[in-house]
Amino acid sequence: MKKSAVIFDIDGLLINSEPLWNKAATEIFRQYGVILTQQQYAITTGLRSKEFVAFWLHQFNVPVSQNEIVEKRIIELALELIDKEVTLMPGVEHVFEFFLQQNFKMGLASSSPMELIEWVKDKLGIRSYIHASCSAQHLPFAKPHPQVYLDCAATMHTNPLACICFEDSYYGMIAAKAARMTCVVVPAAEDIKLEHWGAADLKLSSLQNFGALHFNMLNP
Repeated sequence: MKKSAVIFDIDGLLINSEPLWNKAATEIFRQYGVILTQQQYAITTGLRSKEFVAFWLHQFNVPVSQNEIVEKRIIELALELIDKEVTLMPGVEHVFEFFLQQNFKMGLASSSPMELIEWVKDKLGIRSYIHASCSAQHLPFAKPHPQVYLDCAATMHTNPLACICFEDSYYGMIAAKAARMTCVVVPAAEDIKLEHWGAADLKLSSLQNFGALHFNMLNP
């Protein structure tokens, strides 16, 4: 099926926010005796904050009653840090311009709160280009479940098979493929050689590298 829409993840793909989410989590977790290594953070990259918090508090035997409190505090601190410190990932302007020239519908699908999605649209100046904005924050299941991607396609009135998704995380890639969408992954430099990216339709080191050759390959 010919492609007609593109859907972007946000954290780690459009904005360099993953370190700031980790910074916020480190600060709040520390108050509960939870200390994580970078390798441990990598295990849960791509999960929404609800599952991320529940997983690690359980590992450190923190009472379940604290989950919601900890999640709320991490989100508040992370959004504050992102507003002050975040930078754009390389190639963001390039890839948006590319799909604008293709007259593609554009969507955002993230595990992050809608507040961050709205902030990103204004920060990047892309609000007028976005046809759908979907958050998995309050869905029954988040990535790697495909629902947030299916919701985004439905909002754009587009068949999932006509969508190209851009992701940076393993869970996001699985969600996009489960939604039967074409998936381009742009992993973090330290993870780019991992074998599990083989499930993607295309792997790039930067959004800046995406061009007509890749597009034609994905949209024969």
